[in-house]
Amino acid sequence: MNPQAMLISISSLLLGTTITISSNHWMMAWTGLEINTLAILPLISKPHHPRAIEAATKYFLVQAAASTLLLFSSTTNALFTGQWDVTQLTHPTSCLLLTTAISIKLGLVPFH
Repeated sequence: MNPQAMLISISSLLLGTTITISSNHWMMAWTGLEINTLAILPLISKPHHPRAIEAATKYFLVQAAASTLLLFSSTTNALFTGQWDVTQLTHPTSCLLLTTAISIKLGLVPFH
């Protein structure tokens, strides 16, 4: 991989992680997670082998589904509580959906 492309990819990973950790709003947390997803895709498909491309495609589709679930969870929470703040997640349905979305994004046991 080109050194400039590797630098951009690594800096995007750091930027996305920093945005996600420091966000107080659900949309900023989602933005940071999406930056991480888009930054890791070139690293997955780097070997230019059909299996690497297949793995990157599967990774992207699963992460897109988890992002949709995360946005739905935050929208449901905002509908019931009127808050978009990350710390104000009080509705049980929103908590369950958010836990499922984060589990998918992390690749925890039932979703690996």
